[in-house]
Amino acid sequence: MGATEQLLTIAAVLLGSLTSHLTNYLMERNRKRYELLTRWDDRKLDAYEGYVDRVRAGIFLAVQLYEHREGLRESEMAEKEMLAEMAEAARLRGRAFERIMLLAGDHVVEAAHELNAAALQVDWQAVGKLAGTLEEWRVRNRAVFRAINDFHEAAREDLGVQGNVTGEQHPERDLLLPPSRREGDSAAT
Repeated sequence: MGATEQLLTIAAVLLGSLTSHLTNYLMERNRKRYELLTRWDDRKLDAYEGYVDRVRAGIFLAVQLYEHREGLRESEMAEKEMLAEMAEAARLRGRAFERIMLLAGDHVVEAAHELNAAALQVDWQAVGKLAGTLEEWRVRNRAVFRAINDFHEAAREDLGVQGNVTGEQHPERDLLLPPSRREGDSAAT
């Protein structure tokens, strides 16, 4: 074997080694990028889920307080306890909102702001800071649930989830209301 053949063999081995190293480097870099992206997606999903859960918990507490204050439903808890639970729910909703501000894209952040504003309207009427009729109460509740759906849409888009939660396939649904407790009392439903 001549010197030229030996140099060609060494060059081929070096080229193969360099190619292998470069390929492994690029594959590892892409794997780490993918890991980072999915890690943030997991955290976003947790934040989005936690935020909606906190909003809904606050709404249900507000409904309980409102119905108690308006005499629509008796509650086993004292009003003072309900107010304390609502305050804690609002604090937790605020913490969950901060996670949205840290992790979410612009559309999700804006949807969260809109949802917060709608949820506050419900809270304020429940505690008496905002006056309103039963029909206005229902309008506020419909608005907050529309805002939840808008938040879902923005979050799904941010996470790259296909499909929609609204639209032709999913028509808007109204509040589920119990039948009137008193004959002829349509204002209590």
